[in-house]
Amino acid sequence: MDVSLFDFELPDELIALRPASPRDSARLLVVREDGTLEHRFVRELPELLLSGDAMVVNDTRVIPARLHGRRAPKPGVAGAGPSVEIMLHRRTGADRFRAFARPARKLSEGDVLHLGQSLEARVARRGDGGDVEIAFVLSGAMLDAAIAREGEVPLPPYIAGKRKPDARDTADYQTAFARHKGSVAAPTAGLHFTPELLTRLEQAGISRETVTLHVGAGTFLPVSTSDTRDHKMHPEWASLQADAAQRLNACRKRGGRIVAVGTTSLRTLESAAQEDDTLQAFEGDTDIFITPGYRFRAADVLLTNFHLPRSTLFMLVSAFMGTDVMKRAYAEAIDRKYRFYSYGDACLLFRPRV
Repeated sequence: MDVSLFDFELPDELIALRPASPRDSARLLVVREDGTLEHRFVRELPELLLSGDAMVVNDTRVIPARLHGRRAPKPGVAGAGPSVEIMLHRRTGADRFRAFARPARKLSEGDVLHLGQSLEARVARRGDGGDVEIAFVLSGAMLDAAIAREGEVPLPPYIAGKRKPDARDTADYQTAFARHKGSVAAPTAGLHFTPELLTRLEQAGISRETVTLHVGAGTFLPVSTSDTRDHKMHPEWASLQADAAQRLNACRKRGGRIVAVGTTSLRTLESAAQEDDTLQAFEGDTDIFITPGYRFRAADVLLTNFHLPRSTLFMLVSAFMGTDVMKRAYAEAIDRKYRFYSYGDACLLFRPRV
C-alpha cells in the first residue's frame, strides 16, 4: 500500500507542547460507526460508553531514557571525545540496553562512554540505523537508580525540538496507570485520565483491565519506505495476563464492548487474539503492523490521540475506521483547531460492524 495515502498537512501551531489541565478537559472528537462526527470532551467518556463495556489501559511507566555524555578518547588520542546522545529503547539484560546513538558514526564496538556525571558504559555491539547495544558497569537496581538520576524524560522530537524537558514533564508524561517501568514514550491516550474521571467511569458500570506494552523508540521513527509492505516494525514487549483475558472474553459474551485506551493497548489485545476472536494470555515480543484490510478480533472501540502523517499509528486508525473517514475526521479536527500528538486532544473511534 502506498504510504503517501496516509499523508496530510498539519499546521505547526496545532502541535501541543503541554497537556490540557485538568487532563480530562482535553477535547474529544467522536467518530461513530457510520462516520458521523461529534465534538465532545474527554470528561464525557462515562456518557459516551455503556454500562458493561470494559476499558483496557496500558500500565507501562516511562523511564528517563535519554542520556547525554561523551565517548572516551581513543587510545593515544589527546583531548575529550565527541559528545553523544544515547536513547535507551529496550532492556536486554541486567546491565544492558539496546539504544539509538547520535552520532552513531562516532562510535565503534568497545568504545567507552561516560554518560551524565556517574554512568560508565561501553558499546557492546553496533547495528544498523544508529542502533547499538550498551553494556553498563552498573546493573540491576543500581543501574536503574543511576538512569533515573542521570537521564531525562524522552519527549518526542516534535516537542523536544521546540523546548527542553523540565520538571513538569516528569509528572505530565506519565499516565494515571503507570506502574511497570520500561517505556521510552508514554501511551499517550492514558494521559487524559484523572482520579475523578476514573471514579465516574466505575460508577457508570465500565470496568477496567490492564495490559503492559513497553513502548520503544521505534515509535518515533518515520516510515521511510514508499510501500507499507517494505516497512519493518521494531518489536516491543507486551503482556496480557490470563485472568484479564478471561474477564474480557466474559465481557464480550455478555454483549459488552472492549474499549482500547490507546494504540498500545489495542496492539497488545490484537497480538493476544485468536482466530475465533477470543483472547488468551500473551507475553513476549510483538511487531504487529496494522494497516487497512486488517481484520480486528479484539477491540471494538478505540480512544487515541491524533497521530503524525504517514505514521504507522495513522495507518492503524485508518484500518480501524477506514482511510477516507479518518482523513475527513482529521481535516475537521484541523479546521476546529484540535491540539495534536502526545500532549494533544483525543479521538473516540467506534469501529464499524462488518
